[in-house]
Amino acid sequence: MNWLTLPRKPEPEVMGDAEEVEAYASAAAQAYLDALDNTLVEQVLSLGCTSGWLLDIGTGPGAIPLKIARRLANLRVVGIDCSANMVRAARRAAVEQGLAERVLFFVADANHLCFRDAAFDLVLSNSLLHHLQNPVAVLNEMARVAKPTGVLLLRDLRRPSRLTFRVHVGWYGRHYSGLMKKLYVDSVRASYTGEELGELLRHSALTDARIFFHQRTHLGFIREGQGAGLRREQASATGAGRC
Repeated sequence: MNWLTLPRKPEPEVMGDAEEVEAYASAAAQAYLDALDNTLVEQVLSLGCTSGWLLDIGTGPGAIPLKIARRLANLRVVGIDCSANMVRAARRAAVEQGLAERVLFFVADANHLCFRDAAFDLVLSNSLLHHLQNPVAVLNEMARVAKPTGVLLLRDLRRPSRLTFRVHVGWYGRHYSGLMKKLYVDSVRASYTGEELGELLRHSALTDARIFFHQRTHLGFIREGQGAGLRREQASATGAGRC
């Protein structure tokens, strides 16, 4: 670590008390989060996985898996979160959107998933990594429950340098206020750099994952399963595909 590196300040692993759920639902925050979520949804769609089972780990209020389910009618979705308040909010949203039969939400621990090995065609996680006390354990669980032909995709915030931190959170957090602004600043401070993410992957079962960066604000990784290139070609040619 050099002097430009801003030290990580870990955040609590469990979030989602009533105030936090309400903060995420505020109008200004929701409009900005919707736009961010849409970029991840488009990234998921580009992978060619249009049917089978999706697991969303750290699902929060369920916005992303519900968006994906609306776009992919042949996909069944399971979302998990350690916050009962978040899961209740996600279940309400699923009912309101008429998706409760196809999108299921449960309270669960990402460190010890209750699913069998190789159960899912797509394993997704958004904005969870910076909360984890033992991220390698969760990465290993993601790898375990994914099919050999399946895809794993994780995206999270990206921590800027010491010199740019204040400008970064001021500009990219300008859509937030009150508690939501504090949550955002704390989350950025708790997030990882690309080098740190690479080190986590090297100590996990996902050594073959590819790191990517989304604009200046996010980073993540993709691990595509066996036959990934063929699936994308088929999806592009026919408008359909299966992981």
